[in-house]
Amino acid sequence: MSRVLGAALPQVLRSVAWLLLPTSFIALLAWATAGSATGNTGDPLRAALWIWIGAHSIPFDLSLQPSGLPGYLSYLPLGALIFPILAIRSGVARTIERLDHDSSLVAPARAVFAVGYTLFALGASFFSKTESIRPVWYFALIYVLPFSLLCAATVGRRVALGQGFLYGSRIISLLLGVSAIVFGILLLLNISTVKNLTTVLQPGIFGGFLLLLLNILYIPNAIVSTLAYFSGVGFAVGSGTLVSPTSFRLNNIPAMPLLGALPENKSLISLVGILFIVAAGALLVTWTISLNQRVLIQSLIVAILLAAFVGYSGSGALITDAMSAVGVSTWKFTLAIAAQLGFGALLAIYLPRVLKRT
Repeated sequence: MSRVLGAALPQVLRSVAWLLLPTSFIALLAWATAGSATGNTGDPLRAALWIWIGAHSIPFDLSLQPSGLPGYLSYLPLGALIFPILAIRSGVARTIERLDHDSSLVAPARAVFAVGYTLFALGASFFSKTESIRPVWYFALIYVLPFSLLCAATVGRRVALGQGFLYGSRIISLLLGVSAIVFGILLLLNISTVKNLTTVLQPGIFGGFLLLLLNILYIPNAIVSTLAYFSGVGFAVGSGTLVSPTSFRLNNIPAMPLLGALPENKSLISLVGILFIVAAGALLVTWTISLNQRVLIQSLIVAILLAAFVGYSGSGALITDAMSAVGVSTWKFTLAIAAQLGFGALLAIYLPRVLKRT
């Protein structure tokens, strides 16, 4: 165990620094450019920790100054998860190399690395809080620990996750991939609106670079909303709003260039997207037909659980009460995906039998 600790813990610090040092530089540069009311150099360092925490999807409790009104920030960019993934995988790979790929030590090393990484996230959540901004510390246990364990399991000799996970994750990846293509097309068709939203912000050179980076990181959130839209349930852009093929209730929107892809009204023809999700359920049957019914059921369960996770990750609050509901409704999105995939699977199983009998 001492050998595992000696190999894993230094790599935990290295993985943390891999992301924390660049964010510290960005925060320090932004602080030096914009100035500060207090002139305390601890501000950019605390901000760097907040960026690091936010990249791991840990939400924040806020007290909006000067009024002190409560706020909540949980609609965080899913694209930022790519940086912790790369950092964790790199650290685990180096840990395994230091252990000379000893198979008896790899599993404990993964666990020690994940626990050490989670403890740093927990400590950062505690020590970076202020009266106005407080990271929700227990999400470090809920999010970071299983996330780091999953990333560590993909390094070296991979942990067997079963055929149900394989096919269930593939079908959700297919739906998200097609949604990404559709979102890109919609963004190109509304490029003039995107330019207008960018012009309104007037971000400047450095601000424009940060705005571009922020929009890139929020693209996965937009892809989840696109899938929810074409599944029929739609998504929200603020409290009391709903953008779906059958309903269009929209108030003022943030000046976010990605929102230029929003539709202008109801669009019943977009319900055709439901047929694609149903077809994906039938495709899942064709993938597992040569195996057995148990694999099909496991694949459907995994797909539904992943849809619930994606829906939860693609929703949240954006600081103010007016933006307390942004993104998809988790339960509506999960229910729609489950019903449409299940209906497609039933059609693929029983329709050929009915046609054969008739």
